[in-house]
Amino acid sequence: MKRREAREKAIQTLFQLDNSELSVDEAIGYIVDGPLDSFYEQLVRGTAEHVAEIDNELANKLENWSIDRLPKIERTVLRLAVYELLYNEEVPNRVILNEAIELCKTFGDEKSGRFVNGVLSKFH
Repeated sequence: MKRREAREKAIQTLFQLDNSELSVDEAIGYIVDGPLDSFYEQLVRGTAEHVAEIDNELANKLENWSIDRLPKIERTVLRLAVYELLYNEEVPNRVILNEAIELCKTFGDEKSGRFVNGVLSKFH
């Protein structure tokens, strides 16, 4: 599985987990059939494990927004990207930002990409 596909599947899994009673393993089971890609699993489990710290970091960067008011897809993309920015040193920040914008194009709209870019640019 390529990293872009792993991120797309991670977004789908994390989207499922947001505001649901599913466990991480149950959500993974809905999205991935067969052996797990290690990068995908790291993204999903890492983001889910650190969601409180990630949300705290996001809350400090959001202007006139709260985490709960964010549209679900933007919140999910931001959480994944902030997880990578904070906990994944092997991927350059500019790649993480670009991937987040591409995920917004896939799952959201052009406004969501601009919004996510604006929030993530505050992490540099």
